[in-house]
Amino acid sequence: MSKTDRGAGPLGPIGDNGAVPAPLTSGSEALFARARAVTPGGVNSPVRAFNAVGGTPRFIREATGPWLTDVDGNTYVDLICSWGPMLLGHAHPAVVEAVQTAAARGSSYGTPTEGEVALVEAIVARTPVERLRLVSSGTEATMSAIRLARGFTGRDVVVKFAGCYHGHVDSLLAAAGSGLTTFSLPGTPGVPASSTELTLVLPYNDRAAVTAAFAEHGDRIACLITEAAPGNMGVVPPAPGFNQFLAETCRAHGALFVSDEVMTGFRVSKAGQWGTDGAVEGWAPDLMTFGKVMGGGFPAAAFGGRADVMSHLAPEGPVYQAGTLSGNPVATAAGLATLTAADDAVYDRIGVVADALRAGIAETFTAAGLPHVIQSTGSMFSVFLTDAPVTSYDEAQRTDVAAYGALFHAMLDQGVHLPPSAYEAWFVSSSHDDRAVQQVLDALPAAATAAAAAQGGTR
Repeated sequence: MSKTDRGAGPLGPIGDNGAVPAPLTSGSEALFARARAVTPGGVNSPVRAFNAVGGTPRFIREATGPWLTDVDGNTYVDLICSWGPMLLGHAHPAVVEAVQTAAARGSSYGTPTEGEVALVEAIVARTPVERLRLVSSGTEATMSAIRLARGFTGRDVVVKFAGCYHGHVDSLLAAAGSGLTTFSLPGTPGVPASSTELTLVLPYNDRAAVTAAFAEHGDRIACLITEAAPGNMGVVPPAPGFNQFLAETCRAHGALFVSDEVMTGFRVSKAGQWGTDGAVEGWAPDLMTFGKVMGGGFPAAAFGGRADVMSHLAPEGPVYQAGTLSGNPVATAAGLATLTAADDAVYDRIGVVADALRAGIAETFTAAGLPHVIQSTGSMFSVFLTDAPVTSYDEAQRTDVAAYGALFHAMLDQGVHLPPSAYEAWFVSSSHDDRAVQQVLDALPAAATAAAAAQGGTR
């Protein structure tokens, strides 16, 4: 099925005559076999392999608005949105035009450009950061923020929370579940114990644990880093006032508070998660990290914060950090076009879409007798297949992964592509029109029945 076959009227492209995609044919299977022969697991990021839900990942040929089309011509409503960046939907005209114009001028210079200045100015205008540096990935942003915090404070210990993911930085890939005052062990082979022995892992949303850790190690703690609203164990919002408590605790002990908004930045609101708590409560992190939306689908990220802290970076200060592709002109053009287009109407539409999906899920799952909890921050949400609210990593693991696998495949068979893991956030875009929303809602009853039948099983 070609792009022109789908019809792109005012409600957006759909399958032929509104039909759901045909069953998987050989294209994705053949490509997956080829990929496994030359790439570990056949993918370039683990969750894409479908290991958590089983089956063959769909290899996508193209995407427009809220729709994905795979190499076999099957079309799906996209509820991944590239894990967050596609706030405006795929191939948004303003972003495409900006990228084409930038690429025509050259893809990389290794020199400063006006575009990178403009993108930094746009981010500073939306957030409490005073100075910002561009990098190429969220992992690079958090790694650099940690190095800067250690260099600024002259301390070495880092505090993080179980279930919060900050990229594949060695020191932050620490095992969950360590004691309040016991330093961590590596959470993956290949990370030496020396890389995590200065990392403290605490249970999320636990004020007592934070207080105890700082009471014992406060004069050694360089920083505490947290996802502003965790989305990597599913969406687990901070308890009311929790982020403010973290900021105040760090300040009282001379540590820096690092808020990781790689996922939530410019998605939860125009000012990210900070716009919903810090801006209201009157506090700001010392350092912040950004990515995803600010790159408009291209590799771009950033870290920034207080001017006095950021001045410790080379060439002004002694803390070294550099990157050949940092501030890439094509990536900065995509990011600036995305932020410029992301006006109030965009956030309003995303909110309407998310509300409609959450309401439909709750009604349908309840009718099917499927235990569930829907948790959100802004339009970003997760569906936990459990019967109690989730406030921490340990509680997130109660979700029924077998039931989620059945849900995932039942939705996929009906033309809806959910995240292929029970522990991920669901994302929508301003391009999700009424027809895309209705296709999701129409798919829910059969999927809920399949998930209910699979409860308590194994995958």
